[in-house]
Amino acid sequence: MKHEIFGPTGRRVPVIGQGSWFIESGDRRQAVAALQRGIERGMTHIDTAEMYGDGAAEQLVGEAIAGRRDAVFLVSKVLPHHASRQGAVAACERSLRALGTDHLDVYLLHWRGPHPLAETFAAFERLRQDGKIGAWGVSNFDVDDLDEALAVAGPGRIACNQVLCHLGERAIEHAVTPWCRRHGVAVVAYSPFGHGEFPRATSPGGRVLADIAVAHHATPRQVALTFLVRQPGVFTIPKAASAVHAEDNAGAGALVLSEDETARIDAAFPRGPQPDCLPMI
Repeated sequence: MKHEIFGPTGRRVPVIGQGSWFIESGDRRQAVAALQRGIERGMTHIDTAEMYGDGAAEQLVGEAIAGRRDAVFLVSKVLPHHASRQGAVAACERSLRALGTDHLDVYLLHWRGPHPLAETFAAFERLRQDGKIGAWGVSNFDVDDLDEALAVAGPGRIACNQVLCHLGERAIEHAVTPWCRRHGVAVVAYSPFGHGEFPRATSPGGRVLADIAVAHHATPRQVALTFLVRQPGVFTIPKAASAVHAEDNAGAGALVLSEDETARIDAAFPRGPQPDCLPMI
């Protein structure tokens, strides 16, 4: 499994991690088994949020990592309307209870909301000083949001920006990813297969993925994940509903694409023009 330094944390983290959005909606035993198989295969970066299933996803993740907490790079997120100076602290403590742990490795603001960033970041710093989180970051921040966050927090504080990115939606590559690279902020791509939008095998792009996959004895999804994390400091967190799916995702961690293959995927799934605002789901 390939690892990269996760922003200013200095931690080496697998570029392929595990997401948990909607994980609680399927079979619980299969979901727990999928997360545990992923950990065994090196996908130790696990992402969740208080919003997911109103805490049910955090509880499921907690079950999966019980007895394995030291092996996991654990991330959760606070809802914007909870992200006041006192509210973020209370929300983090609820997440810790749901997860069955005494600390998070990274805690994120899920998206911009009503509370000033200065209040939210002050709460994050209090949590960090109290040992309840190791670092903090943001999610769904466009460049103007990142500029404001940097002005409030100062350099070396923002661990990551978690943003939407898949083959059909590469808007972050215009400005967000370059901004994060300049400032040493990790980029974490969520929904890397799209939300039910992975290219059909019979589509032109699907045929490109399949052709490259055959050359590597890999799968099209592994090829897609490898393309998304091709740049330094970029991570992704696909969700798996079964152990077999987790195995497939983990296989992307050792795949290396040639320059020609990368160019073919880039041509098949162009990033398009820069949008007026950052896409998110």
